[in-house]
This record gives sequence, C-alpha cells and structure tokens, in this order.
Amino acid sequence: MYYDNPYDRGVVWERLGHEVFDLVIIGGGAIGAGAARDAALRGLKVALVEADDTASGTSSRSSKLIHGGLRYLEQGDLALVFESVSERRTMMQIAPHLVRPLGFLFPIYASDPVRLATLRLGLIVYEGLALFRSPKRHKTLSAAEVAEEVPLLRRAGLHGGPLYWDCMTDDARLTLETVLDARQAGAAVLTYGRVTELLRGEGRRIQGVKVADVLDRSGTPRTVEIRASAVINATGPWSDRIRSSGDQVSHQLRLTKGVHIVVPAARIPLQHTVVCFHPKDQRVLFCIPWGDQVYIGTTDTDYEGDPRDVAADAADIAYLLQAVDAYFPEVHLRPDEITATWAGLRPLIRAEGVAPSQVSREHVITTDPDGLISIAGGKLTTARRMGAEVVDEAVEWMKKSGNPPATSRSVNTGQLPLPGAVGWPADDDGTEVAQKVLEAAGGHLELPTCRYLADRYGTLAIDLVREAADDRRLLQPILPGRPEIVGQIDWAVRYEMALTVTDFMARRTQLFFRDADQGLGAIPTVAGRMAELLGWSDEQARHSANAYRDEVARSRQWRSQLSLTSAGA
Repeated sequence: MYYDNPYDRGVVWERLGHEVFDLVIIGGGAIGAGAARDAALRGLKVALVEADDTASGTSSRSSKLIHGGLRYLEQGDLALVFESVSERRTMMQIAPHLVRPLGFLFPIYASDPVRLATLRLGLIVYEGLALFRSPKRHKTLSAAEVAEEVPLLRRAGLHGGPLYWDCMTDDARLTLETVLDARQAGAAVLTYGRVTELLRGEGRRIQGVKVADVLDRSGTPRTVEIRASAVINATGPWSDRIRSSGDQVSHQLRLTKGVHIVVPAARIPLQHTVVCFHPKDQRVLFCIPWGDQVYIGTTDTDYEGDPRDVAADAADIAYLLQAVDAYFPEVHLRPDEITATWAGLRPLIRAEGVAPSQVSREHVITTDPDGLISIAGGKLTTARRMGAEVVDEAVEWMKKSGNPPATSRSVNTGQLPLPGAVGWPADDDGTEVAQKVLEAAGGHLELPTCRYLADRYGTLAIDLVREAADDRRLLQPILPGRPEIVGQIDWAVRYEMALTVTDFMARRTQLFFRDADQGLGAIPTVAGRMAELLGWSDEQARHSANAYRDEVARSRQWRSQLSLTSAGA
C-alpha cells in the first residue's frame, strides 16, 4: 500500500517543535501543496501548516477545470496560455484518474462579440501553443449539428460553433493527493494549525512561525514554534494578512468572488460543456456536465469581506439564472431547483480601473525585506509549476542569507505520478482499475461503485476496498442510492488527514455538492464513524456535525435573501 503509516497528528506536532526545517510553507491550498511536494522531493526539510483543511479555501471552490484559458488569447496573454496548456498535458500524465478530457461546445450567435471565423482561428493558435497535443483536435459544427448536440439550446440566430477540448478535475482531491505525496516524501504536514506570529531573529529577519492548534477548544490552545531558514506565504486570499502581520503593510491582492450553482442534469442534459456569453456583460461562463448534475458558473465580482464568509448571494443566483434563461429558454430553471452552490475567491494581483474579469491571472512572487516569500495570483492549472518557482526563490534566499539547505537535488515533479496514478493503465482504461476494485471487494460491490472509487482514488481504491472488505459493514453505502461507502470514512481518517465531518463531506468526497440534500442525511453515519476512529466525545461529535450543518446553511443563505427580495417586490 502506498501509505504505510496512518496519520498521527500528535507525532507531527512533536516533530514541528523539535526539528529545524529548511522551509515552512503557510497554506495548504493547491500552490502550497505544490511547493511542499516539490521541496520535499528535492530533499529539503519541509513543514506545511494550514489553518483549516487542505484545499478548504479557493482550491476546493474553483470551476474544477484544468484548462489553457482560451479567453486569455483575446487579452493577448500568449505566455499564460502556453504555460497553461503545457501544464494541462503534464497534469493529465501525473494524475490521469483526476484530470480527464472534457469537450467544450462554443455556440456562436449573430449577436455575440466573437465571430465564428475568428474563434476558429483562435483555436488553431490555441492548439498550436499546445504543440498540437490537446486531448483532441477541435472541429467546427454547423448550427444544425450544434442543435443536435444540445437540443435545448436556443436556436434563433445560431451560426454554429466549435467543439474543442480541455480537462476537468476534482480540485480538492488533486490538492489532497499533492499534499499526501509531499508527506510521503518526508514533509511534516499539519492541518488546523493557524499561524499567529512570524518569529524573528537578528535584523528582524523571519526565521520561523508560531502556530496555534485550531482544534484545541480550551481557553488557551496549545502552540508550537517552528524554526526554519525560509518561510513561504501561500495563503491565497489571506496572503495580504500574513504579509501585514510582519513589517510589510500589504495591499497586493484584489479578491474577486466566483459562484457556481448545481442543478439536476435532467433539467439541462449535456454531453459537453456549453460556453456562454452572459447577456448582461458578455462575460464568459460555463454550463458543465457532472454526472447526474450540471454546474453553472462562474461569477466575477469584487469582494471586500472576510474570506471565511464568502458565499453565494441572491444577486449571484439571479445573474447565473439569467444566463441559463438566455441560452436555454425552454428550460425555465427555477431557484428552488438549485441543489447546491459554492463560492470561492480569486487572489488576483491588484489592478485598478479594469473590470474583475479583465484582471490578469498571472502570478507574482514577492520577497519582503524581512525574508517572507509570498506567492499570489495564478490559477489551479498552473499550481504545480508555481510551487516549483516559489521553492526556487526560497532556495536562492536561503543561499543568500547564509543558510543553504543541506540537500537540494534536482527534481521534475511533472514526471512523477501522484499517488493514485501509480500503476494506472497506460491506455487510461479506468474500467480495468474498477475491475480490480471489484475483485478486492470479493464481488460485494456493484461495478458502478467500483468505477466511482477508481475515478476518485485511482489505483489506491484497490487498497481502500481491500481494507474495507475485512468488515463487510464498511462496504455499505453511506446514503441509499449513492456510491459512497462507509469504508471511505475510515480511509479518510487513517490516511487522508480528515479531522472533521466537513473535511469528509466537502473535500474527501463531494457529498456537499452532489447529494440532493448536500449530505445532511449522512451526518449520523459519518459523525458516528469518525467519533469511533478519532475518539471523540459526544460533545465533539455534535460540534463537528453542527459545523457541517452551518457550512450547508451558508451555501443556502441566498434562499432567504431571494425570498426577501421577492417579498419586497
């Protein structure tokens, strides 16, 4: 089995307080995870600390796409497109179970700001920047062919449209597997550890961080001081706050909110993603097929509040439904048919005088005079490369400051598979892995459930089911009619650092998004099993369960806002 030691948070806590590290990385999102993996595989002594769960912020609330950014061609950002399409190919190679090709159908109407011929030319450039190694080559469909592909699509004024290919992913699990691979390579990983202070030495130079235990709910939570030669700030929307806690008053970021809604696929049946121009402001957004659901997004509006409070509001919902009405006029999608929402923040580099959607998605690495190295901007697609770049910067800083790492070997993480991809079939046949999962279960699971597990865990699904098969209760579904099994709870706690009900519901699985009631009916099973495994008291189990209910309520708060708006009208 890939992970030979279950996660022991107490052991990690002790290690953080006793060892001196080359590098501390603050932030367990996609970029922090990529940096930790890159650094650990180079042989650096690495500590990764995250105030919540891995991918609990932006990295689990994206559009769940690994894409080249076709629209960046319009902005003339060829370098970003080239970097993105190159990384798209890399991610397909190192995480084929999580990064899968997806068709994008771009219907063009007479009133659209882009002409069909122009878009066709753009796609040739797009595929050229990918060195013509896109998942599939694009093709142009006539109006009749587009209508055949998407029968409910508005036909009036339709000129046709290209069908091109990018990829979709499970953003939270992609980040998680990256963190787990860093841990396997030697990194000390602590979740639910909030940085409360930047530790300083001679000349006010930063030489570590002080961390408080978020899960310690006593009056005075335990703390640990982590010593290191360099500190990387990869906290995304919180980056300015970390910088401002030192000697630097920072206003580097411009946060923009992106909201998605989830609806039953039966309401808008799709084979491919439909690319839309919003009728109000001509922003591009997507309607994306997702099994028995479709999700629609995203919005792009400035956000000034606490990143922890970000959520969909009534205006976001109305904006997205307006786009659905424009492209699918016969659907008449109602707000009460929305089964889930999510909202995330883009930590973009501040730019004034331009609309949020026009702000560059390029990233910036900044080293402050006190030695804090911050990385901000960028996108999920390029997180692995960004992680490598910021580690390069940290190694150079360590050398200049007279504390070079004892070991720093060359490594190309783009050639090393993530855990679930180890042993994945070269022909990308997930059915073959699902069959092995079925055999490991002794025939006590249905093949669709085995395929679900293979698509989420890759080859590690075989180990997961083999362990669960020792106790047939663990092969039972968590909710009737759904593929998630109880054994996933055990696996998440023992090997994937799941410490709360929300960790499991929202990020180890996607019950938060995919179940019609957002997994609320699974709370007794999940909380009860986690209590057994983690030794929770009844009060701790209630607290974790209620925290998940609060998370669901936050994602639904737009409903009361919409009701109040309607009542006022």
